[in-house]
Amino acid sequence: MWLILATGSRLNKGDSVVKPAGQSASTAATVNPPSTAQTEGTLVGRILRGNLRSALAILLLQIIVIIIVARLFGAVFRRIGQPPVMGEMIAGIALGPSVLGLLSPGAMDFLFPSFSLPTLGVLSQIGVVLFMFVVGMELDIEHLREKASAAVMVSHASIIVPFLLGAAMALFLYQSLAPAGTSFVAFALFMGIAMSITAFPVLARILEDRGMSQSRLGSIALACAAIDDVSAWCLLAFVIAIAKSSDLVSSVATIAFTLLFICVMLFVIKPRLTPLIEKRVADRKRARGLLAGILAFVLASAWVTEGIGIHALFGGFLAGVVMPNVSGFRAFLKDQLEAFSSAALLPLFFVFTGLRTQITLLNDWFGWLTCLGIIIVAVTGKLGGSMLMARWTNMNWRDSFSIGVLMNTRGLVELVVLNIGYDLGILSGRIFVMMVIMALTTTFMTGPLLRLVSLRKTA
Repeated sequence: MWLILATGSRLNKGDSVVKPAGQSASTAATVNPPSTAQTEGTLVGRILRGNLRSALAILLLQIIVIIIVARLFGAVFRRIGQPPVMGEMIAGIALGPSVLGLLSPGAMDFLFPSFSLPTLGVLSQIGVVLFMFVVGMELDIEHLREKASAAVMVSHASIIVPFLLGAAMALFLYQSLAPAGTSFVAFALFMGIAMSITAFPVLARILEDRGMSQSRLGSIALACAAIDDVSAWCLLAFVIAIAKSSDLVSSVATIAFTLLFICVMLFVIKPRLTPLIEKRVADRKRARGLLAGILAFVLASAWVTEGIGIHALFGGFLAGVVMPNVSGFRAFLKDQLEAFSSAALLPLFFVFTGLRTQITLLNDWFGWLTCLGIIIVAVTGKLGGSMLMARWTNMNWRDSFSIGVLMNTRGLVELVVLNIGYDLGILSGRIFVMMVIMALTTTFMTGPLLRLVSLRKTA
């Protein structure tokens, strides 16, 4: 080896050391002899800057920190009777400029340098696409048909009332909080949608933790939330089409393509998926590649909706809706995908949302009073509208109030919608913060209000 290196060194094309003109290497070493400390310091600095600060190293460090902090916050919130996803959302805020940025700006700049945010954002979006796929699979169409008579009126009331209140509130917020260049139509429609969201996955987990999933009240609440989810996402696709299109013709074309894609998925692809998956599930050798095929199908659906002009998340959601329930196949996919996406990818989304949430933007009384007003409107529209309609369908006041409390849960799905609005330029940073606080507050209210109802029932 020494012979090879010694012989090859003669083939060097030039001196690798850059010397000033008229100065030899020996002269330069004599004039500025490097000390051992300087050499070691330079070496350590070069390693840290070149290796540990590469794009991949930064991303790996971010994932490690995010997963650990999210798990810690989730465990704490579980102990206080809140769903762990609530703690993960708070963990995202804590790692952002609102907490970590105030306590240690240097640590935040080290963990989340500006050039790393696009990569983190894209990776978090993939996690949310998978999450929405699981949400779509959890929709039981047969269950909705059975509960339709009681659930349709309540779910539509829980959309219409907050939608109208949110759109009316836009009249007062548009001038001061809407970004420049955003039309009032897009802003008002989006505020209405944001007020109408119910977090179906979070609601399902709350009911499961409380043993209410199989009860009459829990079944009606799940059916209402499922219908609410489907309706709200269809309305959101319509609003996105309007916001992203420059003129009326483009909006109509985007809506037409969206409706065509929905029809193809429901009436062409869905009937053909059942026999195809049944054959592959029966054959163990072919079943091995089934998960890869499903992932490709989910991403292809997301790609199509992104290309149409609505968001990729809508494609992931619709891909889950058309999945057949063959021999527990949906449960298998949920176990395979939800564990990874919930543990590793969704916390990235929470932190990415937290990096956008700068609570310091609410630096005056007007900002905090406006935020309080948004929360009051959100609770009044969602909880109040659902409760009154449930009472109209001959439920007693206690059950009607419980339905309203459950439908007022916004959680993760609300954060997904708010990030879409932020990306589209419909929401400014200031109102984005207010809406995130509203989503966290209304989700946090669910557990205590349900406990209050239970205590009064037993009293």
